[in-house]
Amino acid sequence: MAVLRLRFTKTKRDKLAQVLWILNWISVVTGVILFSLGLFLKVEINKRGELMAERDIQYVPNMLIAVGIIACAINFLGGKICYDCVDTTKFLRWKLIMLPYIICTFFFTFCVLVGALMCYSMHGELEESLNLGLAEAIRFYKDTDTPGRCFLKRTVDMLHIEFQCCGNNGYKDWFQIQWISNRYLDMSKKEVADRLRSNVEGKYLIDGVPFSCCNINSPRPCIQQQITNNSAHFNYEHQTEELNLWMKGCRQALLEYYTHIMQSIGLTVLITWLFELSVLTGVRYLQTSLENVLRQGDLDSESDGWLLENSFMETARTNLNIIKSLGKMMWVVEVEAHIFCLILLQSMIENAVNIFFEITIARM
Repeated sequence: MAVLRLRFTKTKRDKLAQVLWILNWISVVTGVILFSLGLFLKVEINKRGELMAERDIQYVPNMLIAVGIIACAINFLGGKICYDCVDTTKFLRWKLIMLPYIICTFFFTFCVLVGALMCYSMHGELEESLNLGLAEAIRFYKDTDTPGRCFLKRTVDMLHIEFQCCGNNGYKDWFQIQWISNRYLDMSKKEVADRLRSNVEGKYLIDGVPFSCCNINSPRPCIQQQITNNSAHFNYEHQTEELNLWMKGCRQALLEYYTHIMQSIGLTVLITWLFELSVLTGVRYLQTSLENVLRQGDLDSESDGWLLENSFMETARTNLNIIKSLGKMMWVVEVEAHIFCLILLQSMIENAVNIFFEITIARM
């Protein structure tokens, strides 16, 4: 029994073909949108690539770019097919192509769905990449005279200001690393020398943060040095008072930023998938209804269209048998190839033995 059988008159078939022609051209536009979204995401990730660890997070934008290009090609061809199918006689030139086209389009729509789901599953890998990358960038913040790292100070400072954040997980991250280069430390001062000697690794650690961590909305002048020393500042209690620093860590700020982008893109791709699926359904009805009217011989008569000619179980069983038959054919071909190789090897050995005996007899 056919699945979702519908009855089509000639007028309905023609209108369906015309509507599908328009929808396929709209799908070409959605392909351009997918390509643009993938390109935008790739640029946004590369823009802050130095703040991310080497993780394979480019697969999502690459997938969207590829899907967008394929969408343009598939739907362009689909538009041409549907335009010709308005005239039933022109359907004959596409009759053998339409079923493979529908199968390829089905797998393509599945890839679109995978792309949408990947946008939502990227959160964990992105968080790990940001955590490691930001920790590395903060560690090399002071290396302004080291080739390859001299830009990190400016990058981190701009990140603090743009996203109103401080450090990796928070401002206290700066207490655990030396973020002031030795070039700018006065080694003749006893305080500096004592602080360096007091650290096992010889690092100059202070309870201070870079200027870019200062909250510009605070009415009080920024306290970025001796943050935990209450006596160093007038009317100051760091444990109870709201500090005039950005309190949010940059990992959280960037993660929220990229998560918002990914969710918006994922929703757009999901809507595109539903649209592509509806177009594919229409093309399937058009193909089956036109094939049935050709079997009847009367091009103006009514015909049935369906998604599947048999039930889901029967279709699955038929396809499974086809796969098994192909597997058996491949096995037979493989066995025949092995037999051929053995025969060829035997022939070569026999020829070699005959040549050996001929040479031996000739020498005797």
